[in-house]
Amino acid sequence: MGRRKRTAAEPPIFDAELAHMPADLRWREWMNRIEAVLFAAPRPVQREVLARVIGRDASIDLLIDDIREALRGKPYDVVSIAGGWAFRTRTAYADAIATAAAVPDRAVDLTQNEAMVLVSIAYHQPVTRAGVSEILGREVSRDVIGALRDKNMITAGPRSPTAGAPFTYVTTKEFLEQFGLDTLRDLPGLDELDDAGLLATSPQFPEAGTLPASFQENERDAD
Repeated sequence: MGRRKRTAAEPPIFDAELAHMPADLRWREWMNRIEAVLFAAPRPVQREVLARVIGRDASIDLLIDDIREALRGKPYDVVSIAGGWAFRTRTAYADAIATAAAVPDRAVDLTQNEAMVLVSIAYHQPVTRAGVSEILGREVSRDVIGALRDKNMITAGPRSPTAGAPFTYVTTKEFLEQFGLDTLRDLPGLDELDDAGLLATSPQFPEAGTLPASFQENERDAD
């Protein structure tokens, strides 16, 4: 039986393998495809998405390494964020970008109170509202929790095993993206938080480079 011909109405078959190309040109084309996808994407691109545009036996990690090497000396780079990859301008050019107002500011607008609550959740998750209140030494209102949920910085986690089984809260992937973190293990340590003025009323944060056991378990679950 002969092979059926594709009709004009059918989309062309995407050739991910590029078997007809010499190896060096094939590798360069895969690099170009990944760059194009990252450039066009408004958010970090996950591994499984990039795998669709390259050969089955191609290494995404090696392709990313070669792209980064090719970008040396450029004002932007490919970085790992929230389990995927994205283009980001280098920090050395932050002042130039801000001065020219070349791009809109996507930073989430947080009040000092919201920032304190968010930091408490980030370092102690999963944690209840009462737990955050205990960490900060003052009552944390439902309104603050609601504001952080509306800004997609936190979401409901598992119910606490304590009396009444209240909801706990955990940070979201949007939280990682907003703060340029690949995983929760990339959270800053005590010194950075202190410099940012986020430890003034909260002495219960972990020492730099350490994570509470519950935090580590939550990170493994996220993987």
